Amino acid sequence: MFCPRCGTNQSDDLKFCKSCGANMSAVRLAVDAREGEQKFDWSRTWVAEMFLTHEEQQRRKEILERERGITPEVKRVNEVKAGVITSSVGVGLAIFLYVFMQGIVLGGKVPHDTAEILTRLWIAGVIPFMVGAALMINGLVVSKRLVEIARQRESKELPPPPDPGSLRAADTSEFIPASFSVTDQTTRHLEGSEAKQREHR
Repeated sequence: MFCPRCGTNQSDDLKFCKSCGANMSAVRLAVDAREGEQKFDWSRTWVAEMFLTHEEQQRRKEILERERGITPEVKRVNEVKAGVITSSVGVGLAIFLYVFMQGIVLGGKVPHDTAEILTRLWIAGVIPFMVGAALMINGLVVSKRLVEIARQRESKELPPPPDPGSLRAADTSEFIPASFSVTDQTTRHLEGSEAKQREHR
């Protein structure tokens, strides 16, 4: 047996290490407990996800998103927000480049051919503006249809509403008094019949 404290080899029948006095029986218990632990499960790692089909990956992704509260409606709103932010950045970049480059050109130390290029650099701001516009259009038009499809799918998965003519669900808050015996009040209806018989006489 190897002593984990001092690193010396000890015989298996010793209870304590000869060199440092470590409790070798406790070491044996720890080693035995570790060997008895559950084996490593590869199905719970990212490696297993590599071998899933595309449909299974999509299903798992939808389940995780649902657990986090990310519904198709939330995705749609986030997409529109991202579009507004990206478009705003594009407009801001275009304005900044236009003003900045005009200042450089008006400084007078730039050759004419370079000035032509610099005055048109503001067009670079059009790229993020167009990306943002595309995100907004996608969020307002395309994702709206995806939200409707998701709602239809969820309504198919939910059980249908109960029939109004069917029995209602039991009310567990109702108090029904228990009778004291099985035969208690079983002859109550006979008292009424005896009174009727007396009237007829």
